[in-house]
Amino acid sequence: MNRAMTAWPTLDGKAPIVIAHRGASGERPEHTLAAYALAIDEGADVIEPDLVLTKDGVLVARHDRYLSTTTDVADRPEFASRRRPNDDPADGPREDWWVEDFTLAELKTLRARQPFPGRSKAFDDLYEVPTFEEVLDLARRKSKEKSRPVGVYPETKHPGFFASIGRDFERPLLEALAGFSAGPVFIQSFEPEILKRLRNQTQARLVQLVFEETPGAGPNIPLADIAAYADGVGAAKALLNHPADDIGGGFVRAAHAQGLFVHFWTFRDDAPPAATAHPADEYAPYFAGGADGVFSDFPATAIAARVKAARP
Repeated sequence: MNRAMTAWPTLDGKAPIVIAHRGASGERPEHTLAAYALAIDEGADVIEPDLVLTKDGVLVARHDRYLSTTTDVADRPEFASRRRPNDDPADGPREDWWVEDFTLAELKTLRARQPFPGRSKAFDDLYEVPTFEEVLDLARRKSKEKSRPVGVYPETKHPGFFASIGRDFERPLLEALAGFSAGPVFIQSFEPEILKRLRNQTQARLVQLVFEETPGAGPNIPLADIAAYADGVGAAKALLNHPADDIGGGFVRAAHAQGLFVHFWTFRDDAPPAATAHPADEYAPYFAGGADGVFSDFPATAIAARVKAARP
């Protein structure tokens, strides 16, 4: 970036928020209380738990319904018979252990693991799978400890599938959030139906996720339609594919014109663009292009990039 920000080109004119994607998931196993706590310690404004439902209807933080890549379930002989083919065509063919087949008590016996090759395994098998309530409690505690707001940004994973097997996503989600006041709340989903249902049930900001395979993605994303039920758009970085000096460009301006904020995902220190000299440099054109927030596996890097962008 050639000059520091004197006024941020965001929807509200404030600095873009840093969202800890699955916590500080580049440094700790994702979706663990340790990953979320580290993210807050590093300065993240918001922590992001992906949510799925257990057999007994409890919301827990996992990115996927399958458990083999992020826990030690494959090493647990007592659960060997639970391995089975996937029954949701949207997820594709796969044999695995599925969260909906486990009670919360059973899930609590598992331990989390780092799923990304090349990242440290030093913290594998140390942490439990947290419930959404535990994540919210952590945010409350850390907010008091840091004397600043700590927001949460849950993603509803596969709500349509869970509804098809009789698991209600909205009730436990709204009940958990009803007493949360430690910071801003965003609810994101790839499935517009749940966002439309939530529109009149919550004050949380609703975010429609879009990426390359989303119908209507690209230059013809129906932003006016999205603005009828959502407050913002969560956009994949690769969706725009603009030159480095115009990332965000017309898309961000068009979204802002509809009153929608734009949060880009996902920034990773260990997967920067080839032409980037330092991982922090990747953020600069997004900040200059009007991004209202960024999802990062390495929130400390995002914070440093934001500080640099704001420096006179």
